[in-house]
Amino acid sequence: MLALIQQDVYLKPFETELNQRQYRYEANMHRIQTHFGSLHNYATAHQYYGFQYDELQKGYWFREWAPNAKALFLVGDFNQWNDQSHSLTPLPFGNWEIFLPDSDNSVAFSKVKIKIVISKNTIHYKIPAYIRSVVQNEDHSFDGQVIPKSTFQWTDQKFSVPKNYVPYVYECHIGMATEELKVGSYQEFTELVLPKIKQLGYNTIQIMAIQEHPYYGSFGYQVANFFAPSSRFGMPDDLRKLIDTAHHMQLVVILDVVHSHSVKNEMEGLVNFDGTDLYFNGNHPDWDSKLFDYGRHEVQRFLLSNLLYWMEEFHFDGFRFDGVTSMLYHHHGHVSFDSYAAYFSDTNNDAITYLQLANELIHTQSKTKVSICEDMSGMPGACRPVVEGGLGFDFRLAMGIPDFWIELLKTTRDEDWHMGNLFWRLTDRRNGEKNIGYVESHDQALVGDKTTAFWLMDAEMYRSMSVFTPSLAVDRGIALHKMIRFVTLALGGEGYMNFMGNEFGHPEWVDFPRAGNNWSYEYARRQWTLPKTEHLKYKFLWNFDEAMLHFVQKEKLLEDNEPANVLYEDNQHKILIFSKKDLVFLFNFGIESVDDVVFSVSKNKTYSVVFHSDEAAFGGYERIQLHQKHKTNSKKQLSLYLPNRMLMVLK
Repeated sequence: MLALIQQDVYLKPFETELNQRQYRYEANMHRIQTHFGSLHNYATAHQYYGFQYDELQKGYWFREWAPNAKALFLVGDFNQWNDQSHSLTPLPFGNWEIFLPDSDNSVAFSKVKIKIVISKNTIHYKIPAYIRSVVQNEDHSFDGQVIPKSTFQWTDQKFSVPKNYVPYVYECHIGMATEELKVGSYQEFTELVLPKIKQLGYNTIQIMAIQEHPYYGSFGYQVANFFAPSSRFGMPDDLRKLIDTAHHMQLVVILDVVHSHSVKNEMEGLVNFDGTDLYFNGNHPDWDSKLFDYGRHEVQRFLLSNLLYWMEEFHFDGFRFDGVTSMLYHHHGHVSFDSYAAYFSDTNNDAITYLQLANELIHTQSKTKVSICEDMSGMPGACRPVVEGGLGFDFRLAMGIPDFWIELLKTTRDEDWHMGNLFWRLTDRRNGEKNIGYVESHDQALVGDKTTAFWLMDAEMYRSMSVFTPSLAVDRGIALHKMIRFVTLALGGEGYMNFMGNEFGHPEWVDFPRAGNNWSYEYARRQWTLPKTEHLKYKFLWNFDEAMLHFVQKEKLLEDNEPANVLYEDNQHKILIFSKKDLVFLFNFGIESVDDVVFSVSKNKTYSVVFHSDEAAFGGYERIQLHQKHKTNSKKQLSLYLPNRMLMVLK
């Protein structure tokens, strides 16, 4: 019996489905090992296709897979875009190749495309599938570009993801990380943003929008060129420098990888590459994009090679897989996952096998590599090892938590919040599978919706964020913002994530340049000066976030997966008290301070206040003092004063 079933008896009725899942994985692995020797060798297609420099013959080999094509020609700056001079030779299995000697016009740094002849009357000009750089022209069209092998000197050899790794993730977007009205660069991020992340106390950066995407406003989720780091942010070596620098700061670097679908653009992407779907087997009903054919060996190898490429060429420490729920089911998640049967109905078995192979590859590359899935369905075993019958991810994003908070803020006054429901919603997850909790997702702030800070303070953020402007609405918003983030960190998972700028309550929304906003960058940037401006209240949220992260890491709060236990719940006054490890957490979400809160603890000792949100540096009123002591009575009870809308931690 699979270990996954032994750990969860409710999976027993689905033992056949789980055994079949495991059989498909093992059959694929056997095929791979038989024909390629190892999974690693299988994932090296990027070392064969595309442009490969031959040191012996002094020139570039270029290879492409286009089994339905009648002829292929390489065109570009190097041959003045002559579409007849450089024809490729057909090889077995639908492959094509050409050698480009240095003695001819050098192809290095040349813009290129492939002319693909489908029939006498059908010709396509495509960017090579394995191209490693894509550039946008003045007329907004895109071309591939040949980039010579990097000579970047890595200095991060001593870095690795630490043992007992607990992710405190700073989710970021290179382009909008600048305060200026423009697209930010890798270099600016390295110099200006990395030090901020390190100062705050995050130990991981998760970078969005790296794989090249033709539409900037897609947030990087409509990928066309999977092996090309986006050139709008700078050169590939600039990205290498960013990661090398992050590693010297002891920051883990995660790539937000998009293997759930591909942009449908024919000019820039893989669609209709050789006159057939080739890489795809359908359309995504919600995202207006193409779905990968995960069962086709060449596609499986393309995607696996993509993962190995990013790990080897750029030293990424792992991946956050986007859209995993959409991959797991043919219905793409459009059902209520209210029973175990839903997890084994209409599943995309080819996608499941691909994800198992992907995670095996990642962890074969290094046992310390990290794999995170964006799955809202709660698929059993998603974060259990493949050998146990799982999918092999290390962490799942707890997507239900931001949905819970946004629903609560939209529909329920904080005076009506139910403490028991809050605790349950933050702790409801599968035992033995690690989650990363977070308050708000990156797309929550897109135009049409609001950040948590904006939901709490709304228009008052425009007129009352000065320390010289009293505002009860802002005081309430800042207090609840701090409490929401801390209770989510403490209860929401075995890791924590924040989107860039939300730590200080970044105002307004995210809106990338588009025709509808006259191509403005006004809302596609981060205003870093706000928390550093002494007379603005944003500094309180920044200070709190920094103190919170340093405190929980010092106390090793999320290590060992120790559960929290409710000690006290008062829905009249909106008080929630729970213990975790040797700490006691007290939250008063209510509008009233309570003079004498009495509750039981496990040990008959003296407890001290080791953290609270009411410090003046956090925008508080100093109604509680750090290191203030509270002694239990003979019944192992504590009795203390708990001010309104604040939290404290005892030890």
